[in-house]
Amino acid sequence: MIQRISRKECVALYNIEIHFFDALVESGLIAVMEEQNELYLDFEDLNNLENYVNLHYDLEINIPGIEVISRLLKTVRELQEENKNLQSKPKDPDIEIGFVAP
Repeated sequence: MIQRISRKECVALYNIEIHFFDALVESGLIAVMEEQNELYLDFEDLNNLENYVNLHYDLEINIPGIEVISRLLKTVRELQEENKNLQSKPKDPDIEIGFVAP
């Protein structure tokens, strides 16, 4: 069973406004499930919620700014993974960077 927390519990736990939580949902930054007229967030998404709460309340970054930061961080993670994969590939000693065979 997926562990989850209700919107009401999130708002109380993180001491945030409901409209901020709803704005995160509307922007697609967090995904919720609806059951019996209540919204629920998976526990595994709480870390993202906490990061967004810190950005908004501690650094006063608005939702569009949080969206940009989120996309940039995702791109950085993808590039780091790609770099890691490229570094782990075996190197061919006959191929030098910048060398073009005639």
